[in-house]
Amino acid sequence: MSDVLQEIHDVMDPARARALQVTLGGEATIGAGEALPPFYHQIYFWTPQHPQDLGRDGHPKVGGVIPDMGLPRRMWAGGRMEFHTPLRAGKPAKRLTYMEKSERKEGRTGVLGFVTLRHEIWQGETLCLTDWQDLVYREDPSPDAPKPTPPKAATDEVVCETKTFNSTLLFRYSALTFNGHRIHYDVDYAKEIEGYAGLVVHGPLLAQHMISLADRELGGLKRFAFRATAPLMHFEKAEVCWHPEGRVWVRGPDGRQCLTATAE
Repeated sequence: MSDVLQEIHDVMDPARARALQVTLGGEATIGAGEALPPFYHQIYFWTPQHPQDLGRDGHPKVGGVIPDMGLPRRMWAGGRMEFHTPLRAGKPAKRLTYMEKSERKEGRTGVLGFVTLRHEIWQGETLCLTDWQDLVYREDPSPDAPKPTPPKAATDEVVCETKTFNSTLLFRYSALTFNGHRIHYDVDYAKEIEGYAGLVVHGPLLAQHMISLADRELGGLKRFAFRATAPLMHFEKAEVCWHPEGRVWVRGPDGRQCLTATAE
């Protein structure tokens, strides 16, 4: 097994979980000792950095946990989770981080850096969750480069929930996750530097909606694996779709597939 790259401790404050419940449009109900909904661990285990240790995009500079591959753009590509036992609000926890993969490759759109981190979250002597996080690093887009064509989303859903977003929601989610990535709140940076049409909805925020839907339909989750395939802008509606085969996806307003996942 690889060495631990990082160990972070957190008290799993119930107030933060209640803040996420309200941010997502629900009621603030979670109290100390109660099970946290799946994927709520995203709002814990912050790693604050001094301003001089941040990159141009607002994320911590690479070269620490993430190796520096000379590629400026960070993209959250997806991941997978195994839920062993529920995390409990208000109970101290620790997160151990390991490097599973780090490589640089030549892709169709230029040089890409691929990083996979494995996080283990423990409460006491119990391993509650294993979380693999896939990140992609790439060069700045060329102004004359053609935009990639996103895949079309499936249309055979049995359940479909419409979600809307705005800059306030994105700001609140960034605050709860301590995510400083400027594509989520700095529209000029998102458009002029990274080439997006607007503010980018957080991949994990979309994944949270997918996981909540799958958890409700299945009556509990053991595993969840997801992949981002196209960005969603803050001014766009999204449809979160479920099929009883355990398929979940996010469909953009033009029918494109933004995320796809499997749940069990």
